[in-house]
Amino acid sequence: MNHREHVAALKGLLHAGPDGRRLHSVPGCWDGLTALLVERAGFPIAFLSGGALSMGRYGSPDMGLVTASEVAQAVAVIRDRIAIPLIVDADTGFGNALTLQRSLRAFERAGASAVQIEDQGFPKRCGHMAGKTVVPLAESVGRIRAALDARQDMLVIARTDALAVEGYDAAIERAEAYLDAGADLIFIEGPRTLSELAGIAGRFAGRVPLVHNLVEGGVTPVDNGAALEQLGFAIALHPLLLLHGLAAQGPRWLDTLARERGTASLSADIARLSDMNALLGASDLIDLGKRYDA
Repeated sequence: MNHREHVAALKGLLHAGPDGRRLHSVPGCWDGLTALLVERAGFPIAFLSGGALSMGRYGSPDMGLVTASEVAQAVAVIRDRIAIPLIVDADTGFGNALTLQRSLRAFERAGASAVQIEDQGFPKRCGHMAGKTVVPLAESVGRIRAALDARQDMLVIARTDALAVEGYDAAIERAEAYLDAGADLIFIEGPRTLSELAGIAGRFAGRVPLVHNLVEGGVTPVDNGAALEQLGFAIALHPLLLLHGLAAQGPRWLDTLARERGTASLSADIARLSDMNALLGASDLIDLGKRYDA
C-alpha cells in the first residue's frame, strides 16, 4: 500500500455513514513488533503514541524528551512492517512553526497517514498529567496552519489541552479556531465529566471527526467506546494498552524466572520462539532468500 492509499483508507474509515459515524478503537504502538501486533489483531488503524515511544523505547516519561528525528525513525520502522493507516503523535511540533513543517514532511515521507498537533507549551507532558501549559491561541492556530501547508496528503489532527488549563469554554474556542483553520480532525484532551464530553460531541461531531483519549488511569469520564460511539466520536485512542500490559505483567514473569530459574510455569502466558517466527514472517523471508540463493 503506497502513501496515498493508506491515507485514502484512513479517510474512508472516518467517513460518516447513513447511520452515523462508527467509532474506531486505535491501539498505541512504538516499534515494528507492537505495530504488527495491532495489525494482526485486526485493528484498521494504529497510533504511534509519543508517550509509548518515550516510555517503551527510551524508558522515560512522556514529557517532551523524544526528538523529531527519533519519531521519524520510528514511523519508518513501523511503516516497513504494516500496511494499515498510522496516526503519528507529533506533540507540539518540536519547535516553532518552521521546525514543525520540517518535522511533518519527514513524518509523511516515512509513512504517516495523519499527524496529531497539540497546543501545549514547553516542556510538554502527558495530557492526563497535572502542570500543563498552553501557548497563546494565535501561536497554536499558526501551528495548525503550518502543518496544513506542509502536508501533501496526510490528515492533520488538531489537539487542544486547554480544558485542564483554561477551562471548558476556552477549549471549545480553541477547537473552533482549529476547525476554521482547516484541521481534518479535532481532539479536545481530558474532558472530566460526561456533561463536558456530551457538550464537545454536540458542538462538533456532526461537523468533523472527533478524537478521544482512553488512557488507563486517566481523567476521562468513560472507560470504553460504546458511549463515545453513541455521541458520534470517530476515534478512541488507547495509546498505552500494550505498554501498560507489559509493565504490569513483566515483573511477575521476571520474578518467576528469578525464583524458579526457568519459565515452564509461564508457558500458558508467554509466546514461544515458533510463535514469534510465525508472527514475524520468518518462513516467508527464508523462501525469499532461496529465490536469491541467499
